Amino acid sequence: MFSRKKRVLIEIILVFCFVFAIIIGVAIGLAIATTKNIQATEKIGEYQPALPSQVLDRNGELITEIFADEKREIISIDELPKHLIYALITREDQKFFEHHGFSVRGTLRAAWNVLMGNYFSGGSTITQQVAGQLYADRTKITLRRKLRELWYALQLERSLTKNQILELYLNREYFGHNTYGVEAASQFYFGHSARDVTLAEAVMLVIQLANPARYSPIKYPERVKKLQYEVLQQMVNLGYVTKEEANLSFQKFWNEYDPTRSNIASAYFENESKAPYFSEFVRQQLEEMLYGSLDINRDGFIIHTTLDLDYQRAAREIMDKGLKKVNETYQANTQQRLSFVDKQFVPLVDILALSFDIPEIRAVNAQQLKNGMDDFEKNIAPVLDVLALMFDSEEINFIANMAHAQKAQEAKKTTVEGALITIDNNTGHILAMIGGSDFTVTKLNRATQAKVMPGSSFKPLYYSAAISSKKLTEATLIYDAPVVFWNEDGTPYTPSNYMGRWEGPVLAWYALAHSMNVPSLKVLDMIGFDTAINRASRLLGITDPEQIRKTFPRKYPLGLGIIGIAPIQMARAFATFANEGKEVEPLAITYVEDRRGNIILEPEKELRASQKREGENIQILSPQSAYIMVDMLKRVVKSGTLAWSRTTANDFDGMPMAGKTGTTQNWSDAWTVGFSPYMTTAIWFGFDLPGNSLGINQTGATAAGPLWAEYMKKIHEDLPIKNFQKPDSGLTEVKVCRKSGLLPTEECSEGTVDLFFLSGTEPRRFCDLHSFEKKRDEQLMERLKRAILTEDINIDYRLPEIEENILEEYRLDSELEESLKSSMDGNPLLD
Repeated sequence: MFSRKKRVLIEIILVFCFVFAIIIGVAIGLAIATTKNIQATEKIGEYQPALPSQVLDRNGELITEIFADEKREIISIDELPKHLIYALITREDQKFFEHHGFSVRGTLRAAWNVLMGNYFSGGSTITQQVAGQLYADRTKITLRRKLRELWYALQLERSLTKNQILELYLNREYFGHNTYGVEAASQFYFGHSARDVTLAEAVMLVIQLANPARYSPIKYPERVKKLQYEVLQQMVNLGYVTKEEANLSFQKFWNEYDPTRSNIASAYFENESKAPYFSEFVRQQLEEMLYGSLDINRDGFIIHTTLDLDYQRAAREIMDKGLKKVNETYQANTQQRLSFVDKQFVPLVDILALSFDIPEIRAVNAQQLKNGMDDFEKNIAPVLDVLALMFDSEEINFIANMAHAQKAQEAKKTTVEGALITIDNNTGHILAMIGGSDFTVTKLNRATQAKVMPGSSFKPLYYSAAISSKKLTEATLIYDAPVVFWNEDGTPYTPSNYMGRWEGPVLAWYALAHSMNVPSLKVLDMIGFDTAINRASRLLGITDPEQIRKTFPRKYPLGLGIIGIAPIQMARAFATFANEGKEVEPLAITYVEDRRGNIILEPEKELRASQKREGENIQILSPQSAYIMVDMLKRVVKSGTLAWSRTTANDFDGMPMAGKTGTTQNWSDAWTVGFSPYMTTAIWFGFDLPGNSLGINQTGATAAGPLWAEYMKKIHEDLPIKNFQKPDSGLTEVKVCRKSGLLPTEECSEGTVDLFFLSGTEPRRFCDLHSFEKKRDEQLMERLKRAILTEDINIDYRLPEIEENILEEYRLDSELEESLKSSMDGNPLLD
């Protein structure tokens, strides 16, 4: 073992060698730096700090920022107040403007600490800190790292000005709470730009650079308050500010300090999106477009989107109100049903349980269990959460997580959710998107990802195919009566209408406007499954043959919307009608810029080029057929299932509207999908898990319809009124008898209606239904008169015999006659 004197001598020699090595290294570095531009200079120009990507709406308003762990905003040194620079120099490097990249005293002190095995700090200049961040691993406490920092610090000083080094430093350094760079830090801590920081705020920011975990003003206000005062006094001593300025700023800072802010706050968690479901939709799409070559969280993209935040705010307000009302009504309906069950059946069940000694089925036991679970969730689960956090116990964590999982699963069954999406009819731009009640609870975007049944709102899709085939017109007479349809597998299907009512012969436009099931299924039967599925899949944007096969069952319930699709698909289908039959592809991103303003992606330009290459293939149905569908759906709003909603919206202040409601079996889903000449909106209410009912009083017409109408009126307030585009040729408008659909005569006592027809399909016969009825009535009256004049009054109540040629014109076809002989109960799908 060495004696104490020898050990000291050895340490002195080592220090001397180290200092000598530094001097030689510096000298060599200076020599090389003056003669050769090395790799560091090249890297400096290439350096790009991590930046969040900004998502902008179509008017340039910020929707949100996307970042992983570094919240940063770049700001120029010229934009920062001088007292911020002075505070930084005072705290971190008082000789910054005098040295050439390193401090001899600081370097020697750092070397001594390394030799002694101590952590060294405070020995690096600002330039060395930047060099260390860029070119060295600052987590390693070695002489090699220190020499590397020193070398690159010299290169930085040679390549950059002092102000450029400060700008690099202030935009790169970590300021705590997931904020990187002085601008992001100022926004997080003080709620305003670093351009506007006060003297005391500037000092508070630079204090974070040394140890943000220890000196956080949110976590440790008293600790950092003392240090802040000391730094301010240092600035006074250095002549940067007066004592009065320092004291006034200090007092003002703490007088306005908010002590209530959560001590776990961070920029990541406080990054609130104004449209969270849309922002996540955009993020997912962009990641697919980038193919992993770039990082949306760090590369600082400017993402220009189609969203309109004014429409989005209106949508959020409408859906919040709607979800609240629909859930309250659902709860009231549920309570009413439970009260009925408790009153009628609970006593009987309890008697059976006691009589046969089966305690497990006692209703009182079930109620006690439910009450116990409710009490656990309300009073015990929150305590478990706190205990789990305090003691990090796996057992407590397991119990708490199980309790929350059970509650979440139950909520999916008993909480009404909803979705709304608005798209531009011509461009497909997504203008508003609501994917559910709360993005923080579940990120499932029901507007784009949910597969829910559209009910009767699906009917217009195959009606349009029937119109295009010329087998159906608005004036086609269809008999609404009980009927049996036979599926391809030989099974019967017997639908019925709302409340089991039948209306007899009705025109096609009326059947659609009032969402009559049997006439609609006869339209489906008229064109066949292949034609209906082909049209529906194209309108919904489903192109994969296997997906088409899975989505559309070849059974008659298909005609009543028993398929799984998303609201965005229904919106694009209806927008096609308003877009003169041309395909509408929903679009969220118009173009993307990199941090320098260079356009790197243009999804909209690519889409338009693709549509141009497709040519006539994007024409799903002719403009004439599309206009007839618009006319039929306008009648839904005027006199059908959306008539009441139209009234509540004051007739949309004159703006033409068209749409369709939909309600699925057992009132599980409620829809309204409708459009103006400008845009289309789909609204859906229902449950995340099947098997529940909104209630008989919550249909598409009553739950979704009024909200759709209120929202559409709101977003059209500043738009000029215009009509739907009508083709110049190929259409014929004809006035027909409202009852028969034929050309009217003076005997058509029930009025007339103006309908549109594909040219050549318009009616050419005059209505003789009313003349037939008149002749029948006249013959009956004549027989009654003759009977009354006879001595023995003998009235024959049988219908008079009608001439064979008159009967022949009104004889039902054999299929309809057979269908009228069948009368089987079916479950209604309501609107």
